[in-house]
Amino acid sequence: MVIAQQEAVEVSLDDEQTITKQRRPLSRNGLVWRRLRGMPRFWVGAIAFAAIVLLSIVGPFLTPWSITDRDIYNMGMGPTLRHWFGTNSIGQDIFAQTMAGLQKSLIIGLVAGILGTLLAAVIGSVAGYVGGVTDKVISWFTHLLLVVPSFFILILLSPLFKSLSWVALTFFLAIFSWMIMAQVVRNQTRSLRNRDFVRAARYMGLPTRKILSRHILPNIASLLIIDVTLGIVSMIMSETSLSYFGFGVQKPDVSLGTLLADGTSAALTRPWLFVFPAGVLIVLLFAISLIGDALRDAIDPTSGANRA
Repeated sequence: MVIAQQEAVEVSLDDEQTITKQRRPLSRNGLVWRRLRGMPRFWVGAIAFAAIVLLSIVGPFLTPWSITDRDIYNMGMGPTLRHWFGTNSIGQDIFAQTMAGLQKSLIIGLVAGILGTLLAAVIGSVAGYVGGVTDKVISWFTHLLLVVPSFFILILLSPLFKSLSWVALTFFLAIFSWMIMAQVVRNQTRSLRNRDFVRAARYMGLPTRKILSRHILPNIASLLIIDVTLGIVSMIMSETSLSYFGFGVQKPDVSLGTLLADGTSAALTRPWLFVFPAGVLIVLLFAISLIGDALRDAIDPTSGANRA
């Protein structure tokens, strides 16, 4: 009898703990993840992006051809078992070049997009929190860069890309991409700096850098995450555009932009030169855009998707 009562008590305690766990409110990250799990477009974008990244890593190992190898017996040939994406007019394998170009565009987009968001976070939070002369100087410089035609500035700087390789292109793309997000971060920081938790940290004597890193930036991390995803898309498109017109990645390096430029003139006569690089680029941008769109709806509590 006593044992049965003890077992009943243990069962009731387990049930109570289960109910307590179910009633416990989700953290912000948990809530965002729960919203994301219910969005088909997030899974489509995530799976497509993972497939593209995996292809860029293992793709070069799937073919015996490098980007400079020439098959003089199969010049200008369409897709075959020997050359999956065909060859160009001098016998270079399009699949090998597309994989190398995909790698280059991904690296430039990821690095420039993340670096641009980091610059926006640091500059915008410093301007919004410190205020005064610092805020005025940073705001003046930000507005100056906003009115400067960055695309034409990058064209003028293109000789540096030839001597310093695509690393310089990545750096300059990031330099001209942070201004709008920095203004958003500045405004958000100005609204947070007078909150009680920030005042308490300031009264405790914490230095500015710790207040920004521990109390300000974590509260606007959702905006930064969205900016990273959209920034990656923007940087890939910028790199592709510059390389397409000959001002970005320079030969013998290849990117999706250079491949599209080489294949444009033969888009009707030898469509494989244009279709395969363009298809990879479209899938890549579409996947990242779906992820960014899903993240925006999952993080923003006022979006229509979350109210539904």
